[in-house]
Amino acid sequence: MNSAIIQLLVLAGIAIFLILRLRSVLGTREGFEKPRENLPRPDGARGTFEVIEGGVDRDIADHVPEGSESADALARMKRVETSFGVSDFLGGARGAYEMILMAFENGDLTDVKGFLSEDVYEAFQGVIDARADQGLTVDASFVGLSEMELAGAEFNDETGEAELTVRFVAELTSVVRDKSGDIVEGDANKIKRQRDVWTFARTMGRDDPNWQLVATGA
Repeated sequence: MNSAIIQLLVLAGIAIFLILRLRSVLGTREGFEKPRENLPRPDGARGTFEVIEGGVDRDIADHVPEGSESADALARMKRVETSFGVSDFLGGARGAYEMILMAFENGDLTDVKGFLSEDVYEAFQGVIDARADQGLTVDASFVGLSEMELAGAEFNDETGEAELTVRFVAELTSVVRDKSGDIVEGDANKIKRQRDVWTFARTMGRDDPNWQLVATGA
């Protein structure tokens, strides 16, 4: 045999030896391999990553300063109601703000009464009634929110009542007309900014997921 054939046979022998060694160490998979069963989760655990004890909950830290009283209140809310999310709440607050604000501007609170505390409802309705007595009507159009942030959070451990305060900056057009339809305030072609600070409340852990508007400010 020439030297080239001998070298080829030696290399082939080394390759076979290495394959056999790997098979003995790693094992083999033949045919259908049963997929691994999911590890059991604790009762009530969700199929998403949870914040480990002592770790940073970004759902809280993204909205209020870490270590603040508001952050502590939000963490306690989550311990009482694990499905609660700050980002989810703010998404709902955005829609509620537009809905309630436009109901007030249009002078009809029927569809939003359930989202208002008794005090807030009476205050809003009082303004609507006063406008009606003067023969004034409001023609408003919601353009959008230019700013929205969580301004504070409080939680009562004994009652389970949570309060979240949100600061809104809305853009809208609004005009006030008298009985004759003449504009007495506002400009239909000019967008104005309106600043509001609203506080929403709810008892955590109850089946009713709706928050109520309990206080307003500017």
